[in-house]
Amino acid sequence: MRYAIYFAPPSDDRLSQTASRWLGRDAFRDGALAWAESSALEGEQQMTLTAEPRRYGFHGTLKAPFTLAPGRSEAELIAAFDEFAAEIEPFEVPEIALHQIGPFFALVPRAPSAPLQDLAEQAVRRFEPFRAPLSEIDVARRNPETLTQRQRDYLAAWGYPYVFEEFQFHLTLTGPVPDEMRSIMRETLEAAFAPFIGQPLGISTVALFVEPQRGAPFTVHSLLPLGSASTRKIA
Repeated sequence: MRYAIYFAPPSDDRLSQTASRWLGRDAFRDGALAWAESSALEGEQQMTLTAEPRRYGFHGTLKAPFTLAPGRSEAELIAAFDEFAAEIEPFEVPEIALHQIGPFFALVPRAPSAPLQDLAEQAVRRFEPFRAPLSEIDVARRNPETLTQRQRDYLAAWGYPYVFEEFQFHLTLTGPVPDEMRSIMRETLEAAFAPFIGQPLGISTVALFVEPQRGAPFTVHSLLPLGSASTRKIA
């Protein structure tokens, strides 16, 4: 089993519901959904191009997936997660935008957000004692030959190459999109997520996701509100 600390809006949030329909899966309920209708993409195309983010569920990574370190228990992780959520006050990203990151599309902050960077850095550091070292296979999956030296150093030290100044918060909406389809994909996503693009994004919850076994879909184990009033909720 692997665990991950993610940002995710509540299951009844409009963005969560829109994204779940777009991906064809709700990580809160772990059930397949009917895809949002698109005049430009066929259902099979959309299913193929959203396969990777569909498995992970709609989220923004704070602490990348990890296996529990020897001697650590799920109960200890949950207790640390409760404390983590309670110690951080909610905040708002002033504006989000649709952005292409390499071959895939995601919603990202329009401008750098210091509170968001700080939240991610705290998550990386706080949960590092719970992370088992990466196997050689795990390292190879990250294609270290394509990374910068600093990213390789972070991969070795923290189990993920995109931490601290390499971190870029993103809410993934697609897997790799072929060059010839990127214009259509952008238009489709702009229409599907029009109510959210250019609008603020409230960061008021954090989620503990679980992957029961390698390759299985990730599901939401717990969703907690940020702040001193945090009380544990089971998703």
